[in-house]
Amino acid sequence: MLASTEWLAERLDDPSLRIVDCDELAGYQRLHIRGAVGLRTHHYLKDSGGVHLMGPEQFEAVMSSHGIGSEHTVVAYDNSGGVYAARLWWALERYGHNPPVADKLLNGGFRSWYQEGRPVTQEQSHTEPAEFRAVPAAGDNLCTIDDVRAAIEDPNTVIWDVRSTAENAGSDERPNRRHGHIPGAVHMEWLDMTAPRGSGLLLPPDEIRAKLEALGVTPEKAVLTH
Repeated sequence: MLASTEWLAERLDDPSLRIVDCDELAGYQRLHIRGAVGLRTHHYLKDSGGVHLMGPEQFEAVMSSHGIGSEHTVVAYDNSGGVYAARLWWALERYGHNPPVADKLLNGGFRSWYQEGRPVTQEQSHTEPAEFRAVPAAGDNLCTIDDVRAAIEDPNTVIWDVRSTAENAGSDERPNRRHGHIPGAVHMEWLDMTAPRGSGLLLPPDEIRAKLEALGVTPEKAVLTH
């Protein structure tokens, strides 16, 4: 699921790729990877209610309007540690996008690309609409509130809270009506999977595995993240 900057640089003009800048559009307009398209919707791909992932028909229309067809490999990136790019990658998997070469996250994101002196531009690429077909039942990578409730007392399931320490402790309430954490949830912020922290560069697999094992997130258990 990861593309290195070297991998992408070698394929920058490959017509089968769609490079997507997942930050807010203003950031894309300031500077972006050459050939990338800016994500012209909410960077969490939310529906009109502003809470849930957009439905299949809306997602289909958004991807098609960005020139992403069922046959294209998406390389998603951001300048925000990877959080928005990962959201797009997850949504593509959720809706059954299965191109010949799997969709990827750019490891290190825009920061690594820029620091390495690779091609950037302010020019916004012209995008022809493509044909994207969403298949909602393709993957079971979304859990419901009922799934989480059932997992609280299930020793074979781990609920992993990836928010900040302050959010988990309840001192940072954000716009939530209630604060704190789900009973029994383990906690480690998603940023702790990157080094330097927040760089978007994922830790080596053995380091990630050790961190997860210490948390109780092991291969034989189901894992629900939030």
